Amino acid sequence: MASIYVVLVEPSSAQSKIVLQQFEDLGIHQFRHLRTGAEALDTIFNDVPDLVISSLHLEDMTGRDLVLEMREFEATENTPFILISTATSFKELNPIKQAGASVVLHKPFTASDLKRAVTCTQDWGNPDQINLDELDTESINVLVVDDSAMARKLICRTLKKMGIKRMIMLTGDNQKVADAIAKIIGINDPMGSLLPEDKVKAIERLKQEEGGVAMVGDGVNDAPAMAKSTVGIAMGAAGSDIALETADIALMADKLDNLPFAIGLSRKAKLIIKQNLIISLSMVALL
Repeated sequence: MASIYVVLVEPSSAQSKIVLQQFEDLGIHQFRHLRTGAEALDTIFNDVPDLVISSLHLEDMTGRDLVLEMREFEATENTPFILISTATSFKELNPIKQAGASVVLHKPFTASDLKRAVTCTQDWGNPDQINLDELDTESINVLVVDDSAMARKLICRTLKKMGIKRMIMLTGDNQKVADAIAKIIGINDPMGSLLPEDKVKAIERLKQEEGGVAMVGDGVNDAPAMAKSTVGIAMGAAGSDIALETADIALMADKLDNLPFAIGLSRKAKLIIKQNLIISLSMVALL
């Protein structure tokens, strides 16, 4: 962590002093502090950092505008981005998540919070570090994921390593946008311009074709389709209430790389249940 180069975009002198001191406490000494989005973009494009941290509201743009500009260029399309904000509502935070923010760090935060966030971003682009050896994915034939930009290449590479061959994106954006995103992150089959009822029909068709379908989503529009899927998985930290109520599983963090852990945990639970049944039936037979 000490060797990473960080760009901090923060208009507040007081807030920037706090963050920079926390960087020092973490042993991070390579950083630049900038106040505006324009300064940040000029710096980032000329000297690509390992991490960008920005406030939501800047003097000349928002944090969402900044991350969208970054994602337009190949050199910075996968650069981790941490948003610092007092906002907590889904309505406020979802647009910047969709734009490509890796982590949202809520004010006020401690040095340990910052360390955890920075560590998460460094793992974000390295799915090969995730241990998948004990995961049994034999009964999952197809996984449908939402169109969140935070998924990107990480979730696709991880799921392919798990043995899931077919991944599909369902989105309300038009087909050209869906195709462009799919090309970047490696989705096999993007489906765009879908209304909620279209997503339901897509899930029903996929269940007929594949047997088992898992769907990951976080919005109101995802809930009907999640209800029709074999397994519905909601992004719990920022998911809508209806999505959480509909889902079979809620991931209590905005990180899709928790998905392999959830699958592994469910497989272990299933194995333990089978073992208990076998032991119980064997005891009954002996008695």
